[in-house]
Amino acid sequence: MSTDVIAEKPRLWRRPGARILALAGVVALLAALYLLTDVPGSFLFAAKVRGLTIAAMAVVAVAVGASTVVFHTITQNRILTPSIMGFDAFYGLITTLMVFLFGAAGFLSADSLLLWILQVVVMVAFSVFLFTWLFAGKRRSIHLMLLVGIVLGTFFRSFTEWMQRMLDPLDFQVVTDAMFASLTRPDPTLLTFTAVLVMGACAVLVPLLSQLDVLTLGEPVAVGLGVNHRRLVMMLFLVVSVMVAASTALVGPIMFFGLIVANLAYSYAGSFRHRWTLPTAVLLGLLCLLGGQLVIERMLGWNGTLSTVIEFAGGAFFLYLVLRKGAR
Repeated sequence: MSTDVIAEKPRLWRRPGARILALAGVVALLAALYLLTDVPGSFLFAAKVRGLTIAAMAVVAVAVGASTVVFHTITQNRILTPSIMGFDAFYGLITTLMVFLFGAAGFLSADSLLLWILQVVVMVAFSVFLFTWLFAGKRRSIHLMLLVGIVLGTFFRSFTEWMQRMLDPLDFQVVTDAMFASLTRPDPTLLTFTAVLVMGACAVLVPLLSQLDVLTLGEPVAVGLGVNHRRLVMMLFLVVSVMVAASTALVGPIMFFGLIVANLAYSYAGSFRHRWTLPTAVLLGLLCLLGGQLVIERMLGWNGTLSTVIEFAGGAFFLYLVLRKGAR
């Protein structure tokens, strides 16, 4: 083999497109392993159930991965995630309030589609109100909005804990189960509606990729290059809100998942352009979900949810990022 051919391989690997294709191949392999291996009974039934699980993982990976990368671009901070705005706490508040008012029987017997619509509408309306109130004025800033989001998230969690202490054990168990994200056996109707919302949000993002690249340079530079910064940021916040609200209402809150896949995408993509980082974050999210589910379900035989492992790993990764930034 000539030296030119040897030198061409690392040069090809440095291209973001080649890295994304390799990552997509690994994801396809994991999806095939999850779908086709260890089938206990009817293959058609198992393929249907597992296919829905893979579809739910794909929707969550797109929603969480893309929304976190966009949120990092808006805030110019790679440690923050959309959950810092209180989405997870607000979801917990809505769920606990419904069980508190109507009981576990009323919550479980409620129409799932109506409940999903209610959760999505309330969470998006809350975020839009927060963004409009704190970002519409001339003296408002993203940092003030983040600070208010943290304070409101703390208030929601405190109020949720106060209500949970007054619930009877059965109602509390129902609330606890709802607070852990579950990707297996999703409702097909809810999955379809969530996928439509997420695809619509992605359709809004695609024409804005070049403006997102400019936005990474900071507000003064973006404005100098002709970007309507305030309008663009408001639009992106709305897109992030829709993605996070839809995925959270479908499977439940996953606080640190976006933090993991977004920061891994920045390192793996080899480019900071959003045309590469966004699909890389999505594929890495799907890789983590499929690989984690295979390890937990097939290799270890655990009955626990994958979200518990993600939250533990994400918390440790968050501390690592904070300590690394502090050391710098």
